[in-house]
Amino acid sequence: MWEQIRSNQTRSAILTVGMGALLALLGYFLGLYFFYNGIGGAILALILWIIMSLVAYFQGDNILLGMSQARKINHDDHPRLFNIVEEMKIASGLEAMPSIYIIDDPALNAFATGRDPEKASVAITSGLMQKLSRDELQGVIGHEIAHIKNRDVLLMAMCSVMLGTIVILAWYASRLMLFGGIGRTRRSSSSGRGGSGQIIILIVAILLMILAPIMAQLIYFAISRRREYLADASSALYTRYPEGLASALEKIAASPDQLKSANKATAPMYIINPFRKQGMAASDLTSTHPPISERVRILRSMAGASFADYALAYRQVRSGAKAVLPATAVTAAGVIPLRAAQPDAKETEEIQRARETSCLLWQLNNYRTVNCLCGTTLRVPPSFKEPSIRCPHCGRINPV
Repeated sequence: MWEQIRSNQTRSAILTVGMGALLALLGYFLGLYFFYNGIGGAILALILWIIMSLVAYFQGDNILLGMSQARKINHDDHPRLFNIVEEMKIASGLEAMPSIYIIDDPALNAFATGRDPEKASVAITSGLMQKLSRDELQGVIGHEIAHIKNRDVLLMAMCSVMLGTIVILAWYASRLMLFGGIGRTRRSSSSGRGGSGQIIILIVAILLMILAPIMAQLIYFAISRRREYLADASSALYTRYPEGLASALEKIAASPDQLKSANKATAPMYIINPFRKQGMAASDLTSTHPPISERVRILRSMAGASFADYALAYRQVRSGAKAVLPATAVTAAGVIPLRAAQPDAKETEEIQRARETSCLLWQLNNYRTVNCLCGTTLRVPPSFKEPSIRCPHCGRINPV
């Protein structure tokens, strides 16, 4: 897969330079309008671009994890989840174990981020942990591990930060123009000092402020769809059970819960677009991800677990479409049979998953545990200030 890795590294450089050019163009016209110095404005914009590129490279993952309100957990916090991530790390040949983060949200979703495979993280929502079976969760983790393995994570982290910078700068500049710039143009016009020129510059600057975020977002979205297909194919290869990811995608898409911490800059990072109409399932119509139903059909059409099997299924589902996987990966693929589903006592497992997830969230939120003599376990929130608590089952008063 070195062909895809090199492609992602090249795209990272091109996109960073492209977004820098947009910033410089925006800075030029804003500098020309506010300070009569377009070159100075472009230089300031390029300085901002350099600073944000460095921030995105070295701290982009921490920024995205912070924006997502994700919290890091250790092995003892959730051994089952760590076991699944370790299985996928070994199956993928990843150099290092990624850090694991939990997002306290009932929505079903997940993403990966990081600078490289040596410094990467996987974040999943509490809703995902509670609703997915082991096979399904393994499919999702395999998909996210593939993004790390294919160097997608650096590309998306840098694009997220740079896109956010362009949007914020455009918004801030529009506020300046709204409250001070238009009056300034009127004064220049009434005094006869280049009023028409100022109006033209103002129009160009406003157009740039509108178009720059849109252009940056279009560039960002253009890279998202292909990488999702490749990550799906890689997950099928790592797990040897494409039905696990297919079933997980269906459950995630059917969930009506909106992910509260998601925004337009971070949306392409998630396994499924986190935005949907209130109370409704996710739609196939999204600019950041391939159609969900199509991804599921491709996975369920696979006769084996290799890249060649995925490429064949892709051509069957999308008749006439161009190849989505690198030719070297497809030609090098051997015969990899599918495995059977893991035994799953659904009702028992669902109860156990709910308990595991609840205990983890209580621990992360600093709840205290009080064990009553009747056998009831009481969870006391950190905001509770009373010295004792009554057991709801036996009525006994227990010291906190």
